[in-house]
Amino acid sequence: MSKRISPSAPLDIASPSPFSPKSFDDPVQAVDALTALYERNTSFLIENFTSLAKGAPITSRYRAFYPQVSIETTSFGHIDTRLSYGHVTAPGIYTTTITRPQLFRHYLKQQLGLLMRNHNVPVIVSESTTPIPLHFAFGEGAHVEASAAAFLDIPMRDLFDTPDLNTTDDEIANGEYIPPPGEPSPLAPFTAQRIDYSLARLSHYTATSAQHFQNFVLFTNYQFYIDEFCAWARKLMADGGDGYTSFVEPGNIITHAGSGQPETDVTLARLPQMPAYHLKKKGHAGITMINIGVGPSNAKTITDHVAVLRPHAWLMLGHCAGLRNSQRLGDYVLAHAYMREDHVLDDDLPVWVPIPALAEVQVALEAAVAEITGYEGFELKRIMRTGTVGTIDNRNWELRDQRGPVKRLSQARAIALDMESATIAANGFRFRVPYGTLLCVSDKPLHGELKLPGMATAFYRTQVNQHLQIGIRAVQKLAAMPPEALHSRKLRSFFETAFQ
Repeated sequence: MSKRISPSAPLDIASPSPFSPKSFDDPVQAVDALTALYERNTSFLIENFTSLAKGAPITSRYRAFYPQVSIETTSFGHIDTRLSYGHVTAPGIYTTTITRPQLFRHYLKQQLGLLMRNHNVPVIVSESTTPIPLHFAFGEGAHVEASAAAFLDIPMRDLFDTPDLNTTDDEIANGEYIPPPGEPSPLAPFTAQRIDYSLARLSHYTATSAQHFQNFVLFTNYQFYIDEFCAWARKLMADGGDGYTSFVEPGNIITHAGSGQPETDVTLARLPQMPAYHLKKKGHAGITMINIGVGPSNAKTITDHVAVLRPHAWLMLGHCAGLRNSQRLGDYVLAHAYMREDHVLDDDLPVWVPIPALAEVQVALEAAVAEITGYEGFELKRIMRTGTVGTIDNRNWELRDQRGPVKRLSQARAIALDMESATIAANGFRFRVPYGTLLCVSDKPLHGELKLPGMATAFYRTQVNQHLQIGIRAVQKLAAMPPEALHSRKLRSFFETAFQ
């Protein structure tokens, strides 16, 4: 192939034909229109990229835009005051850009349906002014490396839009975005480009596609929990599923209900940084479990990205240091409050912001502990304690002068210490995702009780399975609740987006 030289003069912009805004009174029809527009515009970009990669002459710069959905209301509407979402806070014009409408189909139908019902207005589907980056048009799992050589002499940014990190941020979710005068207010907590960024990151970190993620997420900081989850899920699949339809492992390896074997024998050469496992149910009502490893940085990273999928709840199941002499190895800790010394969210959520316990989640967790362990009422205190969990960013804090951290932990009435729980709870608060924490005491460093190798093996063998079953039971209890009852109003600020 002869060498191509980038044109010296600015190129004309080629785009799909203009899309006339359309009004809809039916959420299904609105989502169908969003899907058709998105598929048309991404196909335009992919087809032109493919053509250029095969040597077609450069005649234009190629651009296509995200679809958007908008509403306009002149009244405050007659809303169901029990709902934490599904309505706007004041009259005006509200809009949001949309990506991957097929992936978010159920979510979009629900959100748009609530807006139509609560405000008695149609929704408008149109094209936005936000270009779709070529990278995101391809979506997950696209392999374009073989074509990249065709663009060695021509900067791709001269021909296609690329991700713009200057405008990909969390200003809306953080409550910091103020619309310029005359501009519409945001309808959703995330823009299309912010969602696309996270969908790509999710696939990278977890080695599973976003389509497999479920609405109830368990995070853990130990592989032992994953091993138990996989064993339980595989047996469930072999026994028919009990309502679950399939089990998906890293590499998108799927085992269907009624089968004891995955549909492919291909396995990953190595696990990703934070492998994810998905026990799927219809309507994304199943369970996703992710091993986030150790530390607040991973905890923030994964929740930053899972949040764009708008799950109904996420829970932390992991190990912690017990801080009270009355605690024993294997006891449970149900976090009612959090002491934040993780620091990774200081710029997004100041430490003076309280992170409240959510009654719906707390009740489900405590009921699950009682159900699985057989302890009830006052007797439950023998194996479980509620209180403040501290999260710290220094794993070896014991090796420093202990007077500072120990004094702060005591003043905070802390009963346990780990490196992830407060981060996950704080990001749940920030992103309006219901959250909870149930930890298991695995050592007591303040009291000289450190696990010896043999003790650790016995501890994990006897305790991990029970802890996991408690987490699964709690999730099942939450999944039995209507989503509108689970999503707490206490997570919403004064001026909220209508989308959950």
